[in-house]
Amino acid sequence: MKQRIITAIIALIIFIPIIVAGGIWIDLAAIVLGLIALAEIFIMKKRLLVSPETLIAFIAVIAMIIPTSWLSFLPLWIKPPFAIYILIMLLMLFTVFLKNKFNFDDAGVFTLAILYIGFGFHYFIEARMDGLVTLLYALFIVWLTDSGAYFFGRAFGKHKLAPRISPNKTWEGSIGGTALAAILCTLFVYFFPIDGIGTVSMFFITIVLSIFGQFGDLVESALKRYYGVKDSGKILPGHGGILDRFDSLLFVLPLLHLFGIV
Repeated sequence: MKQRIITAIIALIIFIPIIVAGGIWIDLAAIVLGLIALAEIFIMKKRLLVSPETLIAFIAVIAMIIPTSWLSFLPLWIKPPFAIYILIMLLMLFTVFLKNKFNFDDAGVFTLAILYIGFGFHYFIEARMDGLVTLLYALFIVWLTDSGAYFFGRAFGKHKLAPRISPNKTWEGSIGGTALAAILCTLFVYFFPIDGIGTVSMFFITIVLSIFGQFGDLVESALKRYYGVKDSGKILPGHGGILDRFDSLLFVLPLLHLFGIV
């Protein structure tokens, strides 16, 4: 527990100034976090981090994460999303060049990882570009849902939510976490409104985002269980890897676009 607290304090000391500053700092942070998260998946899959196929994947995820304004000088045919399509086609060609040492299943995992991580961290940047309040709203949803689920689960949890994937999670904790996030995040946007969306609408949007955030957590738990690992990485002592900390946000952030928030 002491190690978890120390890591959390150090991470917040680094993280909070970055999200407050925004701009190039949030862009670079998203790229670095995305690359580490992608590397964690490759390590879980026992793929070399220095190889032609992983290099292509790293380039593709950077292309997905960076703001579109960074590439405004490029001709249309080499801008995302077509550039990302070309990179994914290169991954598929490696199944031929490497004579199935890198196979179609590997290419599928790489592609899914690029989309999953790339979209998530791209909208991390987009949320901050929309405003500090928007990014804080998304962060509060995840943090409050996690905290509420933990405390309500410990106090009232009896019915397992997904015992084969994450045996400690309960329906009572899940519902309690969503309720806490919906109430407190709605109060937050009442005092710090997000343009164009009313408070009542934000209440129901928060419920949906909280639920999908928990799906993101369960998806990452399923990924770790499949590969037989406890944590996605070791970069955050006591907390695991970047995917362990951002799994819910990777589901929540792109949905902000779906609801017209970013």
